Amino acid sequence: MSSLSTKVAIVQKPPVWLDLQQTLSCAIDSLNEAVGQGAQLVMFPEAYLPGYPTWIWRLKPGGDMALGNQLHTQLRHNAVDIDRGDLDGFCEAIKAAGAVVVIGMNELDSRYSGTTLFNSVAVIDADGQILNVHRKLMPTNPERMVWGMGDASGLKVVQTAVGRIGCMICWESYMPLARFALYAQDIELYLAPTWDSGETWLASMNHIAREGGCHVLSTATAVQGSDLPDSFPERDRLFTPDEWINPGDAVVVKPFGGVVAGPLHQEKGIVYADLDLEAARSARKALDVSGHYNRPDLFNLEIDRRAKPPVHFQDDTEGL
Repeated sequence: MSSLSTKVAIVQKPPVWLDLQQTLSCAIDSLNEAVGQGAQLVMFPEAYLPGYPTWIWRLKPGGDMALGNQLHTQLRHNAVDIDRGDLDGFCEAIKAAGAVVVIGMNELDSRYSGTTLFNSVAVIDADGQILNVHRKLMPTNPERMVWGMGDASGLKVVQTAVGRIGCMICWESYMPLARFALYAQDIELYLAPTWDSGETWLASMNHIAREGGCHVLSTATAVQGSDLPDSFPERDRLFTPDEWINPGDAVVVKPFGGVVAGPLHQEKGIVYADLDLEAARSARKALDVSGHYNRPDLFNLEIDRRAKPPVHFQDDTEGL
């Protein structure tokens, strides 16, 4: 049986922090650059729109509340409201480019609270249709001052033009039951947009590729202090221009483990790799943790994927 090769691209260029429209323009430029190199799948980092709130790891607990509130307000004003159509232009660009896109975002819940933000990742098919939006189940440490907890309604593997894609955001990949939920949905491509990096994270990506029998793509945002815009409040107090706030470390790991591209370390660019999707199923011949290497007679996992809205309204519709 012959296998078709799929070219993937991982973008770890910095966004324009706290500016959604400019960051969307950067994303479109990177998308077109990657497609120009033949990419059929383009991945962006965690919270790329409009930038991961890296300041939360620098603020003094209880001592920088005014600055933290100012930054959060700017983040909220530039967060993605899907219901408002904030991704419509980006989806049109994706349709024109003809590639599948996975992108992290700060998402605004305008349907209910109008205020709470979520750390979300969207899977957008090559025709520009949003197939899935997954909200991070558990923000990590100071992230809980920025994002609410997501439900499991987006804990899905979806069929795209390039194969079956499931996503875990950053340390969600350390949640074994969440990983298993994806493994049990015939996953081929496990995408892990993140803020983590380094050897320990790379070891985890290798483990997941081996455990899940799937291709693993991961990246953080490669960013230095000088990449934050001049408009960023108190930038020079929180960051120094030459420091690497995050090295990026974009990487592609093949099923059953082994790096095939990257890690791209301290470089603002795009990583490319050609993948054989059939390799995922071939890898699971020996180890299929949701198939023949599972014991459902001993272990049982139940996942409630129903959406969890904060309120249910019952309106009088008589006569309508």
